[in-house]
Amino acid sequence: MSQTFEVHSPSTGEVVGRFPDDAEPAVAAAVDRARTAAPAWAGLTFAERGRLLDRWRGEIARGKNALAEVIHTEMGKPVSDAKLEIVMALQHLAWAARNAGTVLGPRAVPTDFLTINQSASVEYPPLGVVGVIGPWNYPVFTPLSSLSFALAAGNTVVYKPSEFAPGVGAWLVDAFVRAVPAHPAALQLVTGAATTGAALCRSGVDKIGFTGSTETGKKVMAVCAGSLTPVLMECGGKDALIVDSDADLAAAADAAVWGAFSNAGQTCLGVERVYVHESVHLAFVDRVVALAEGVRAGADGLIGPVTMPGQVAVIRKHIDDAVGRGARVLLGGADAIDGQFVQPTILVDVPEDALAVTGETFGPTMTIAAVASMDEAVELVNASRYHLGVTVFARRRGTEIARRIRAGGVAINAFVAFASIVSLPLGGVGDSGFGRVHGPDGLREFTYARSLTRQRFPSPLVLTTFARSALTDAAVGLLTTVIHGRR
Repeated sequence: MSQTFEVHSPSTGEVVGRFPDDAEPAVAAAVDRARTAAPAWAGLTFAERGRLLDRWRGEIARGKNALAEVIHTEMGKPVSDAKLEIVMALQHLAWAARNAGTVLGPRAVPTDFLTINQSASVEYPPLGVVGVIGPWNYPVFTPLSSLSFALAAGNTVVYKPSEFAPGVGAWLVDAFVRAVPAHPAALQLVTGAATTGAALCRSGVDKIGFTGSTETGKKVMAVCAGSLTPVLMECGGKDALIVDSDADLAAAADAAVWGAFSNAGQTCLGVERVYVHESVHLAFVDRVVALAEGVRAGADGLIGPVTMPGQVAVIRKHIDDAVGRGARVLLGGADAIDGQFVQPTILVDVPEDALAVTGETFGPTMTIAAVASMDEAVELVNASRYHLGVTVFARRRGTEIARRIRAGGVAINAFVAFASIVSLPLGGVGDSGFGRVHGPDGLREFTYARSLTRQRFPSPLVLTTFARSALTDAAVGLLTTVIHGRR
């Protein structure tokens, strides 16, 4: 008899679901089913797959209310925020279905004087079977990016949702089966915790798409290294918001509060650090505190609980460490933690080597620091080992500042807008991972480049033969000098 595990509501602690704790044999069987289904799915045209993915999109859209309730029940996010997450995910699914053929289909490439007799093209076939390991904090938006893009590219997929939100993953897979009954095995589900994920990494899939913490990502990579299974790593962040002296302070404060506290701060792109020009620092802090005072965590609050019980201890440790180093608490603090509900916390005068600045807190906390210049702000932002996303508020110098930031994405005068623009890639640098989802780069992540050439007529200068003449060598030498030697 297979083992099962329980899912507990982070709000009440009640058991809200039981799911199979899939071990290696179950994972291997799912991969085999996906492998068997792969030729038929890959054999469809891009347009045919696009129509099937559109049916899946329609199924999700019609069931969005039920799906939002599952998200709310399993990981605690308010239903309204869960619905917003679903809408954003559907936008990316629609883009992948519509654009896969244009991005991945054959395209001609030019040749040069040595290969003028060849026609050349490049195309992007699917890898085969892709394993996707999803997170719990955005259990639809984040994994659906990899699921839909891998499927649109022609792969079949084995999906392991987080053990904190397996019901969301099961809902998505069931919706796919209802929408695409002719190819139900193209998307497989396995459930469980770390051992299930490790089994998927060892299963022989052709790529792993992982989203989660940096430390877990390192473990995934270590397992995948044994079989040279390539990986896409969407890892942690310690994202910052920069406010210049001429910024729209009202807009910047609103972005900071939403960026830091939405989803109870459980966002890899969330604002955990703010650097404000000293001339507007006090005015900005006053605005942020006033706005944040209206955001409360609770079963019916604007933000829900911290989903992972163990993360509460991390949040408390970061707050206590900052206070112990001389930080001031303007709102919230360790005393504002009640079970898994953590009230918004704002800290100032936090040393740059404090855990609240250097480590990923992944909770509803924000540090705000005054800087003498934007040069200082850029230096402090780039000092982190995480380089995922940054937001800059500035009227005159926004683009100049943004281009000096080491990050996968930078948004100017709007909170992480790059994550919602469907044609832009999303991903990190450094400890925030590598590879990209969304946009053309996201589609190519689940393919390989195949180069094709066809000789149209014999070359007047045949080079790759032992019968090459001295006259040919002389002609090539002369052409080389004419074309390359003039500079």
